[in-house]
Amino acid sequence: MHIDLGWTIQEWQDAYRSAALTPRDALPALLAQYPADDPAWISVVTPAQLQKQLDELDALLASVAGDLSQLPLYGVPFAAKDNIDFAGIATTAACPEFAFLPAQDAFVITQLRKAGAVLMGKTNLDQFATGLVGTRSPYGEVPNSFKPEYVSGGSSSGSASVVARGLVTFSLGTDTAGSGRVPAGFNNLVGLKPTRGALSNSGLVPACKSIDCITVFAYSVDDAASVLQVAEAFDRRDPYSRQADVSAPRSLPAQPVFGIPASIPWFDDQQAAAAFASARQQLTAMGVTLKEIDFTPLFEMAALLYEGPWVAERMAAVEAFHRQHADAINPVVRAIIEKAANFTAVDTFKAEYRRMALLRIANDIIGSVDALCVPTSPTIYTREQMKQEPILFNSHYGTFTNFVNFADWCALALPGPLRADGLPAGITLIAPTWQDFALVEFGRRWQAFAPWTRGATGKALPAPAALSHDTPAGWIRVAVVGAHLSGMPLNTQLIERHALLAEQTTTSADYRLFALPDSTPPKPGLLKVAAGEGAPIRVELWDMPLTAFGSFVGLIPPPLGIGNLTLADGRTVKGFICEPWALQGARDITEFGGWRAYIASLKS
Repeated sequence: MHIDLGWTIQEWQDAYRSAALTPRDALPALLAQYPADDPAWISVVTPAQLQKQLDELDALLASVAGDLSQLPLYGVPFAAKDNIDFAGIATTAACPEFAFLPAQDAFVITQLRKAGAVLMGKTNLDQFATGLVGTRSPYGEVPNSFKPEYVSGGSSSGSASVVARGLVTFSLGTDTAGSGRVPAGFNNLVGLKPTRGALSNSGLVPACKSIDCITVFAYSVDDAASVLQVAEAFDRRDPYSRQADVSAPRSLPAQPVFGIPASIPWFDDQQAAAAFASARQQLTAMGVTLKEIDFTPLFEMAALLYEGPWVAERMAAVEAFHRQHADAINPVVRAIIEKAANFTAVDTFKAEYRRMALLRIANDIIGSVDALCVPTSPTIYTREQMKQEPILFNSHYGTFTNFVNFADWCALALPGPLRADGLPAGITLIAPTWQDFALVEFGRRWQAFAPWTRGATGKALPAPAALSHDTPAGWIRVAVVGAHLSGMPLNTQLIERHALLAEQTTTSADYRLFALPDSTPPKPGLLKVAAGEGAPIRVELWDMPLTAFGSFVGLIPPPLGIGNLTLADGRTVKGFICEPWALQGARDITEFGGWRAYIASLKS
């Protein structure tokens, strides 16, 4: 059996649902197609290890009575960076002398496998996740998936490569200073770096434990978001795991304002500059306003990561191993780690004070716009060039990534216009803590407006899926009928509470709408009537964080209130209702079918 490479999650699901394919047929065949001596892998599963997972998958399917809808990643092949534990396969962190056999899966692997995903192997990386290049590994350099003479980006080099070439549908990487974004940019992938603590780091060999993030590589924004939704969970074993803030915005405005760097150091790479200029033109055509911002405070914060005492955190991660096996560490990685000896505890506190001062400025910067938009990397070098300046050129890649983890922000790397030489470049969107899904929402818009192909496969992607109309956990759906509609005078009360427009629809056919007299601003009253005496009335459904709902209801003046509203499709939601006594003398405007049409009639 031959398996087409580069399927999305949805395409795997469709194949399994149609019974045209089963995991027992497909995944061993896929494994057999993997090229031998591929430097992107440190280890692939053995046939026995794969069969064990398939047995467990059968049991999982039986536990949900064969309902594939309960297993959103059923039979989907994925890979994990080899600093993330999978029971039964050695974790090496790209250092053979460091290798150990974990007794259990990392927390995030467990979450994915509970959803039906199947691990196909562990991928190569810059040793101990130290580097943005993909060349610092005794298991070999991972070449760029478009042009092998160029770097793949790191440290999650193998994870990006195996997705870009279609060997798995998604992969896990890690990101301390850009390792989940730079390889995405260099290999035409989506790279989702969530808010720190959204994904548990239990079972991860740390690089800098206080800022490490497990990340997702995928072809599409939908796939990356699906993996995040499955894997995101609070883990008490990880002291850096956090409960998600469900009140955070889950979308950006229809015409957002993005902050872009006022000055970009392109390092004489005019092709990278031209690619970003094309991306800027496309964003403007989408209705995005681009606001130039001085990134100097962000660059200063970034410099603290490798030029300041945080390098000591890398030593903390491998201190015992370094003491016994320093010679086993890659020379460039070792030189970086050993800088820890240059700093004292006093230096550390002073640097932390400076970081917090810069963070205050940084939060003001990002708070002045809806998101930041930067080139994922301002340049790319060949593998041969990297040998000449391994540390300096590595730092160039991190120009727009190093500060993100320090600031506790989230980021989404997206494919953009290709360079003139055919290499990918990409853009990255950056937002405050817990606004991961707001970036995802805009990423879908970007993918629909400026579609890209699947990694290096050259295959087109399907259009992004329609946004789900399910109300997120921790939110409440509210129907608005009058002055709170989009563009109406009181709509700001919803926007201020981070409410999101979910859909436009109508009530069931047993309502009548009235224009209330002496109301400022003008407001309607909605009245439930007997069957056959009313008509459908247009409403908007908005999702609002439960934490903001009370303050919203407190603004509603009598005779209006919030009650249960029945929609045309039979759903019941909370919505505006009116006390019947207030309708005496009010004008019946049901014939207009909604408040917006009535207001338009007054203007005409």
